[in-house]
Amino acid sequence: MLEWDDAPASSAAKPDPRLLAQQSAPVSAPRSAPAAVVASAPNPGVAGATGLEDLTMGAGRIHVDDKKIINCRADLNQLVPFKYKWAWEKYLAACNNHWMPQEVGMSADIALWNDPKGLTEDERMIIKRSLGFFSTADSLVANNLVLAVYKHITNPECRQYILRQAFEEAIHTHAYQYIIESLGLDEAEVFNMYREVPSIHDKAAWSLPYTQSLADENFHTGTPENDQRLLRDMIAFYVVFEGIFFYVGFVQLLSFGRRNKMVGASEQIQYIMRDEAMHMNFGIDVINQIKIENPHLWTAEFQEEARKMIVEATELEIRYAHDTMPRGVLGLNASMFNEYMQYIANRRCNQIGLKEIYPGAENPFPWMSEVIDLKKEKNFFETRVTEYQTGGALSWD
Repeated sequence: MLEWDDAPASSAAKPDPRLLAQQSAPVSAPRSAPAAVVASAPNPGVAGATGLEDLTMGAGRIHVDDKKIINCRADLNQLVPFKYKWAWEKYLAACNNHWMPQEVGMSADIALWNDPKGLTEDERMIIKRSLGFFSTADSLVANNLVLAVYKHITNPECRQYILRQAFEEAIHTHAYQYIIESLGLDEAEVFNMYREVPSIHDKAAWSLPYTQSLADENFHTGTPENDQRLLRDMIAFYVVFEGIFFYVGFVQLLSFGRRNKMVGASEQIQYIMRDEAMHMNFGIDVINQIKIENPHLWTAEFQEEARKMIVEATELEIRYAHDTMPRGVLGLNASMFNEYMQYIANRRCNQIGLKEIYPGAENPFPWMSEVIDLKKEKNFFETRVTEYQTGGALSWD
């Protein structure tokens, strides 16, 4: 079972003996990298290949040991041989989980929303605030992937997954728009909440500096300082933005579905959460693989900076919970999220090899782990089959 709250340890986090043997190697071209490809790199300041280098007849073939997550000059247009099979497997799993928002009926949601007595004002605020954050958050993630991360990850199988993730972020933004349009909400109000609601603005504003620095056309990896900047950005978006900032909203919206309310919106959130669990696990795999291949980046000072980032994010998400839930609703209250977010922060620390920040924090929402189980025949509020995978069977064993 794949668990959103308690994702299993990744194979990428376990040191590969071949990689350990390479850790002391310089960041220059790999031993068997084709000389023609290295010589044709368009900019000597760029530490890795782009996939757009000139093609030279007679260049040597790619060997698996030529591949690296970052700072690799091997030809990025050659997908195989795979070095990181886990990246390709995640790509295939994501393709098997394809879905589209219009597949989910919204008629019950529309009727409930239009019923003056259907929802309380507090419940309506939670829905609008959640959509306000999510609707622009996935666009921010997609922009970070396309404009910043993709060009610095020098491995084709990882890039293949990133392309799929970018598509899924577009599907998520589409889903929020579909819900907003179906309910007849003020689209301008919802999509602009990250500029108008402080608790939503603060989370988006926290993330922007990390992607803006990497999107700078003058930024290139290849030095310890810049490689740490990339690693920091990966932690900011995969561990914090997708692994912490989405959690309060997910619990809130899924709680509607558990009470047979807003079942269409809740169903789409369930699918989105499953996608995001895979995104986060992929990002953690990449982070841990970069650490294995570049142990000099994982200094005590850098680890403390990463822990500080997670503390800041946890506090922002708790503040968001209190802002969206001034009173108890749906069997929830804001104080429950204090410990929940501390529990999540500890999980994220464990997954990337940091010390726990909040010892003893426990999970007050154990049902969240059940929601992410892809083998369930129906979702927890039993509106439709949730095995939305295509093609062959998807197994997480």
